[in-house]
Amino acid sequence: MASCVLEAPLRMSVLSEVTASSRHYVDRLFDLDPQKVLQGVIDMKNAVIGNNKQKANLIVLGAVPRLLYLLQQETSSTELRTECAVVLGSLAMGTENNVKSLLDCHIIPALLQGLLSPDLKFIEACLRCLRTIFISPVTPEDLLYTDATVISHLMALLSRSRYTQEYICQIFSHCCKLQHWHSCGFKSLPQPLLCANGPDHQTILFNHGAVQNIAHLLVSTSYKVRMQALKCFSVLAFENPQVSMTLVNVSVDGELLPQIFVKMLQRDKPIEMQLTSAKCLTSMCRAGAIRTDDSCIVLKTLPCLVRMCSKERLLEERVEGAETLAYLIETDVELQRIASITDHLIVMLADYFKYPSSVSAITDIKRLDHDLKHAHELRQAAFKLYASLGANDEDIRKKIIETENMMDRIVNGLSESSIKVRLAAVRCLHSLSRSVQQLRTSFQDHAVWKPLMKVLQNAPNEMLVVASSTLCNLLLEFSPSKEPILESGAIELLCSLTQSENLALRVNGIWALMNMAFQAEQKIKSDILRGLSTEQLFQLLSDSDVNVLMKTLGLLRNLLSTRPTLCILANIADGTTAKELIMTNDDILQKIKYYMSHSNAKLQLAAMFCISNLIWNEEEGSQERQDKLRDIGIVDILHKLSQSSDPNLCDKAKTALQQYLA
Repeated sequence: MASCVLEAPLRMSVLSEVTASSRHYVDRLFDLDPQKVLQGVIDMKNAVIGNNKQKANLIVLGAVPRLLYLLQQETSSTELRTECAVVLGSLAMGTENNVKSLLDCHIIPALLQGLLSPDLKFIEACLRCLRTIFISPVTPEDLLYTDATVISHLMALLSRSRYTQEYICQIFSHCCKLQHWHSCGFKSLPQPLLCANGPDHQTILFNHGAVQNIAHLLVSTSYKVRMQALKCFSVLAFENPQVSMTLVNVSVDGELLPQIFVKMLQRDKPIEMQLTSAKCLTSMCRAGAIRTDDSCIVLKTLPCLVRMCSKERLLEERVEGAETLAYLIETDVELQRIASITDHLIVMLADYFKYPSSVSAITDIKRLDHDLKHAHELRQAAFKLYASLGANDEDIRKKIIETENMMDRIVNGLSESSIKVRLAAVRCLHSLSRSVQQLRTSFQDHAVWKPLMKVLQNAPNEMLVVASSTLCNLLLEFSPSKEPILESGAIELLCSLTQSENLALRVNGIWALMNMAFQAEQKIKSDILRGLSTEQLFQLLSDSDVNVLMKTLGLLRNLLSTRPTLCILANIADGTTAKELIMTNDDILQKIKYYMSHSNAKLQLAAMFCISNLIWNEEEGSQERQDKLRDIGIVDILHKLSQSSDPNLCDKAKTALQQYLA
């Protein structure tokens, strides 16, 4: 008990001792003699370098507001103002909490104001501090854009010195957020150039002449300046056709930018330079500014990115290399084929799952600790790249699946704690599920549908879209996974997806149900109808999206089609059939009739299939159904369609009319 009583005063005294030793630094900032204040700031600068404890103490003791006051005072000497900026920059180098404290004291407006000074050394100190603050993940990028004059002033300062060039480029590349390279999944479509709240960062920088002002820095004598300029372009061009199309035609000293980028990704250049220029060329290629068969992509960019995936590279280089390569080849079959046979890439990626291995060559303990924490990023990157590689080509998919333990790795990936790894594993599975052969074999042997169904529970939309697409493929007629999926409650899940606000989810829900109903027994069809309800079916038939309509009509066609007569006898006892349900619902019949005369031929054809199934002669009740459909004007439409110039529609209509004559 006694020890508890002692503990609090003891802690207090330790704290007061620590802060007491720091307090005299702060006290000296308030001295009346400007020379002593300056010396105090210089001593403080030397005390905080590399000392996080000291930084935290000085912040707690209120050094920041005083330093900012001195920095902004017109009466302060330029030397004092510069030293204040240096100390503030040093404090910002500490922890994220330090940066938060600085932001709370409104340091950014004070530093931006400082940039209006005529003194270059002071400007450089302010920029260095701004750079350190904007690099921190806790700083909102928008703080750079609150005042419209700031960006043009920064552009003007680019010409002052190599330090202003380095820091300003670094600030720009950290304050230009669209969709970052390490986002969960790649978007195949370019982002809109305007956000809901006005122009995005890329557009603002572009409109202020970023491309013209930064291009010549790519040939600077300073490596740091070249590197920061390059990073700036990689961020400006990402998913931005406007910037990418401009970059292609810009030349510096008579050399076009793509040629400069290609020089920067040669093997003798530092790795970060190779990687960043490969990212620039990748963005330009994806935006359509450079053709996918251009030699700078096929012979330079792609091989450079494959090199980044090798065991020799550092973890973050392997991650960035694989993710960038996945993005480069995502939509191009030829690039997927070339990548798949470059440097045994498919086998090389298998190493991403064995890292760090027990016999790891890493002797640096700090490095090992870092890599253990980030090993999941390697798995995420490998899944993404496998997904892109296998997107179209059957032979590549076969190679991927035959890579050691691949299916087990995907199954494990689906249940990892990191949502990014789970999403990447689902993407990979989706890519491989496009293979009929694999659906019949590997997918069956590993029961991948089990973890997939689990992923579908309470997942965010981005995950649901990919997982439900994969489910669509697993529910195809020839996939052996179909039965167990049905038993695990898939119908209910899919019916709920058809009510989603998200268009892709509605399409996938209805598509999966359509696949499920194909040549299914009557019980499954009844379950689908019960799960959907006729109200929901009608909603789907009234959807504004053609894809939803096509799939819904496809589902109806499958629900209404009948397997060979033997099955019907077996199913007679099964209550209401789909045909009866549809025939007694006038709203749905009117919708089908409406689509028979629609301007979209595909919708017309889909509606025709439904009608054909309803009037088919050899089935019980066909006479009553034919009569009812004649009464609502279907026969008149069939006569019209039998004169159609579209041979498919014409044939289908004639066949249907024959049912009436039979």
